Amino acid sequence: MAAQIRKTYLNIETTLIEGGRAAPQPLKLISAAVVLQNPWAGRGFVEDLKPEIHAVAPEIGALLTAMILEAAGGADKVEAYGKAAVVGLNGELEHANALIHTLRFGNHYRQALGAKTYLAFTNVRGPANTPIMIPLMDKHDEGRRSHYQTGHFSIPDAPGADEIVVALGAATGGRPHHRIGDRYQDLKDLGHDVANPASV
Repeated sequence: MAAQIRKTYLNIETTLIEGGRAAPQPLKLISAAVVLQNPWAGRGFVEDLKPEIHAVAPEIGALLTAMILEAAGGADKVEAYGKAAVVGLNGELEHANALIHTLRFGNHYRQALGAKTYLAFTNVRGPANTPIMIPLMDKHDEGRRSHYQTGHFSIPDAPGADEIVVALGAATGGRPHHRIGDRYQDLKDLGHDVANPASV
């Protein structure tokens, strides 16, 4: 069963000035989304979600990855990344989770970028025009706080009650004028082992 995609969505936000000061270079936050029919809609409680995950997740993972790379101008331009899903009100939160928390979805993006970190995420249930927030982190280093950012958008007519919005996000750099350091310096200051931050 192929994904029944109603529409795609692409948002590009470019920051030129932050804090009253020109950015060293323009920062692009890119959000790409698909609005698709919830493959479990109208079927009651479905015990085994795997058939639809295997059929749908790879297709939308590949499509969204291609949209991000085209908008960014190539994989080398993307420094931070993340993912999100919103399931419509007739669906289960598990349906949103199912399509983004599988390597069949995320590995398209991760491998295209040569990324090492996990994809930060949000997944919620909501009506059309639900705010969609995509947390972003450095694709190689989760402790690099300069790249902690959030892509933020909404789609006025999605998700419908029996739809899911699935999205990927990207940033072409860190926050302009970032100046809060990184977690490694905090760990050193606190006397923690950087390789074992929880001291376990």
